Amino acid sequence: MSAHASPEPSFRDSVDIMFNRAVALLDLPPGLAEKIRVCNATYTVRFGVRLRGEIKTFTGYRAVHSEHMEPVKGGIRYALGVNQDEVEALAALMTYKCALVDAPYGGSKGGLRIDPLAYEEHELEQITRRFAYELIKRDLIHPSQNVPAPDMGTGEREMAWIADQYQRMNTTDINARACVTGKPVNSGGIEGRTEATGRGVQYALQEFFRHPEDIAAAGLSGTLDSKAIIIQGLGNVGYHAAKFLSEEDGARITAVIERDGAVSNPVGLDIEALKTWIAETGGVKDFPGALYTPDGPSILEAACDILIPAALEGVIHRDNAGRVQARLIVEAANGPVTSGGDVILRDKGVVIIPDMYANAGGVTVSYFEWVKNLSHIRFGRMERRREESRNQLIVDELERLSLSRNVNWQLTPNFKEKYLKGASELELVRSGLDDTMRGAYNDMAEVWRSRSDVPDMRTAAYLVSIDKVAGAYKAKGL
Repeated sequence: MSAHASPEPSFRDSVDIMFNRAVALLDLPPGLAEKIRVCNATYTVRFGVRLRGEIKTFTGYRAVHSEHMEPVKGGIRYALGVNQDEVEALAALMTYKCALVDAPYGGSKGGLRIDPLAYEEHELEQITRRFAYELIKRDLIHPSQNVPAPDMGTGEREMAWIADQYQRMNTTDINARACVTGKPVNSGGIEGRTEATGRGVQYALQEFFRHPEDIAAAGLSGTLDSKAIIIQGLGNVGYHAAKFLSEEDGARITAVIERDGAVSNPVGLDIEALKTWIAETGGVKDFPGALYTPDGPSILEAACDILIPAALEGVIHRDNAGRVQARLIVEAANGPVTSGGDVILRDKGVVIIPDMYANAGGVTVSYFEWVKNLSHIRFGRMERRREESRNQLIVDELERLSLSRNVNWQLTPNFKEKYLKGASELELVRSGLDDTMRGAYNDMAEVWRSRSDVPDMRTAAYLVSIDKVAGAYKAKGL
């Protein structure tokens, strides 16, 4: 890149560029596109917490992008790089993501400028509760108005603190638990929420490999079995995606890129063992049976079939996109490919499964959790044993027939156990997520395949979701 070349657009500019590219292909009434594009409101909060003998001031944000449906939904991230632009871009992405997978929410996002590793657990709890207090009293956390979830730097622990803070301030709200999703299962959470985004990435890839024309477009062939996959970031999303793809689909995770470098093995890495190693040593260095590369980002350019960036935004950009060798990129993180990098990859014929779709597993299962909290009953509680007893009738009848002298056949071994088992909450959640990911993929891919003016799946995803948001606004009479 020459010294005087224009700088790469910011993450927020990238989202706007993609939005404008899609809107140009839609026939929207004047002014409606702008109404959808802009962020409705962003609240900035600065609050003090007494820590270690002094008052420390923190800055946090909550952006509400679109209220075409309420409540609005979106994670809260804890990171030093959090700023208003980033939060607003992520809120916009949430609007489109929810529309794409038919989750009945508008988009929102929150962030706190903090390094969570710099504080003890009890200090983080104080900070989180104080931040939640500031948002709750302005209805920026509320079961029917604004429902946060975990994001980078936060998890179910923080969500439990926020839910408890809301309950303390709204003692008569029967739906208080629905004020936030991603809670621990014993505090109103749902089975399968922790794995949801990674599981969604797996279902997205499984659906992709059900379509021969899409596999061919990426220059690949066959099935997921033994495909070489590179994962960037072994956090919650990357870990679950890597685990399920390797253990259940037979894919080879040939390299994992982390903060302190990358480890690779062409035969495939043992993801469980690597996760344990990182937890014990703080990094991937010296992981047994793998080649260590101190320059982690360089491995993004290594040979593989599928590249899954699952951590930070902007890791593939115009400076390195030309050297990326993967034929298929699955954006498990938000915005891992910049708009500059996107153009280069598209010209090379690389197929990108966009973030808006690929990491929508989290918000989908968050929706299931919210519904569970509002209905005050876990999934499967009413129907599971009924399902089992109906199946038992069929098994009994089949066994009666098989014992009859005149009929010479027997039940297949373990047919009975499999058939008689009613679905648990976890199985129902996975079933609902799989159904959602399949439906959304086909909505998006159909537009991609059928329209010559739609060059890639990302544009198709924006088209589908903006069209749905526009429909909601029109129905409201705006």
